Amino acid sequence: MGMMQEFKEFAVKGNVIDLAVGVIIGGAFGKIVDSLVGDVIMPVIGSVVGKLDFSNLFIILGKVPDGTAMTLAELKKAGVPVLAYGNFLTIAVNFLILAFVIFMMIKQINRLKREAPAAPAAPEVPPPTPEDIQLLREIRDSLKK
Repeated sequence: MGMMQEFKEFAVKGNVIDLAVGVIIGGAFGKIVDSLVGDVIMPVIGSVVGKLDFSNLFIILGKVPDGTAMTLAELKKAGVPVLAYGNFLTIAVNFLILAFVIFMMIKQINRLKREAPAAPAAPEVPPPTPEDIQLLREIRDSLKK
């Protein structure tokens, strides 16, 4: 079997297609969570903590050239080593929210599976008797008479 044929069989398997759909939806869902964290949750947390912008929380690890603005973007542009822990906090909150949402979805799916009533088992119907056995039984019964 050629390599292209093997690849074609692999690529069109249901699991691979399901995985591709999951990755695409996951990518889109990740953007929604990023927006939720960056545009809704972090500003609220920032206002409670003291109107901080977590994305601009950093520690300077090197010498800052004169005239460089003290923002994360400008420091990175100037090549100054910076520990950007605020960005890490944002990504960590993103992960926690995403993990919680997935947990809630799986919990709901499992609850729905448990609630679904089991289909009543169909009464066991014996398979039809083969014709040769039927004929042998008829012969036996007629000999008994």
